Amino acid sequence: MDIRKAVSNIIEEQKEKWTTLSDKIWEVPELFFEEHQSSAYLSEALEKEGFAVERGVAGLETAFVASFGTGKPVVAILGEFDALAGLSQKKGVSRHEPIEEGGNGHGCGHNLLGTGSFAAAAAIKTYMEENDIKGTVRFYGCPAEEAGSGKAFMTRAGLFDDADVAFSWHPWDVPGLMDVKTLANYATLFKFKGKSAHAAAAPHLGRSALDAVELMNVGINYLREHMIQEARIHYAVTDTGGTSPNVVQANAAVSYLIRAPEKGDVQDLYERVYDIARGAALMTGTTFEVEFVGTASNLIPNQVLADVMHENLANIELPTYDEQELRFAREIRETLTENDVNNAYVGRDRQTVKKLKERTIADFIPPQNQIEAVLSGSTDVGDVSWVVPTMQCLTTCFAIGTPLHTWQAVSQGATSIAHKGMLQASKVMAATALQMMENPELIERAKEELKERLEGQVYESLIPATVGAMK
Repeated sequence: MDIRKAVSNIIEEQKEKWTTLSDKIWEVPELFFEEHQSSAYLSEALEKEGFAVERGVAGLETAFVASFGTGKPVVAILGEFDALAGLSQKKGVSRHEPIEEGGNGHGCGHNLLGTGSFAAAAAIKTYMEENDIKGTVRFYGCPAEEAGSGKAFMTRAGLFDDADVAFSWHPWDVPGLMDVKTLANYATLFKFKGKSAHAAAAPHLGRSALDAVELMNVGINYLREHMIQEARIHYAVTDTGGTSPNVVQANAAVSYLIRAPEKGDVQDLYERVYDIARGAALMTGTTFEVEFVGTASNLIPNQVLADVMHENLANIELPTYDEQELRFAREIRETLTENDVNNAYVGRDRQTVKKLKERTIADFIPPQNQIEAVLSGSTDVGDVSWVVPTMQCLTTCFAIGTPLHTWQAVSQGATSIAHKGMLQASKVMAATALQMMENPELIERAKEELKERLEGQVYESLIPATVGAMK
């Protein structure tokens, strides 16, 4: 029996276990570095599967590494499990209906991501035992992908230094690979401090921190005209200082997320952003301090791994969908805008777009990308990709056009459509990892490609040396 068929059988035999675990994590959506229940669910389940689990790695309370086997090659499987704020939503419902108003929700499918990666690691372990395969498989429990960048801390701590290849996946609306470049990023919080005063009787005695925040935002808006086209700067005012207009606000804060194609570009932009904060403070007679929030390196693609993974994606049996699933997908599509749906077609060949327009669920594999694109988002998988050849697949977990970070994604994330996509990803990752283990020359080729792409650069974390572990 070939590897694809073998791992597919292994995963299908225990699919109820994986879907149940995924739904348990969906039910306890936890934000970055607070994923205590989700981390416990996964680490305890890994121990039951025979993995040795080390908790609290890299100084992160919710990070862990689960290992099976000894020696080389070492295959890393990456799993995430953090949720997003403000996206609480009932499952399997095609209308906006929060479980808890303002509560958290798995709007990016990380309940699926972590469990699907676990299922892949478990299938690799079973296959290794049944076929006397030498080597090590590790599941990396990675917190805080959405904010805080747990993998950046784990990479800085050297946890991937002896890994040979790394694999992950992401729930999506159209299957494929993450064989793209992404933007590096850097997130900080600027906290301004002034002096309160009566805004009518003695405004001259006050120094407004809120004015400083507003002036900083004005300065950033002017900066946007004078930075490279691929860069992005996002912001959120996290503290306006209060709700009383007759008080000069003594405290205010604004958070900035800076993105650019290379880490050096991000660092240069951050220095300019910092100077704008200094100017805002000078103009308002306030002071400020900077608090590190998170960072991610740009993702380094790997064509060797992409070719192997896409071949598995294209040759492992695809899920099928019944009328109830198709009807629910149509109902979700009715809640989306035309622009939402059209976004699923961007950058795709004409034949693929034609097929997508005929469907509500993507039940086919588009051709592999021929042009290496740049995704304007970021991921802390990028940090891992600097030290070990890395590749991710995408599988169908949502109706075509479903934007991530929305209530629609949350609603679908605990349904049979999403479960089928999760199991598909597990099979693809497991088959790809085992092929690499049985063909060490592929691993060497992937490593050589990474070396060529880095062109002599070495990994340097963007986390400030003064910043310790995040809790």
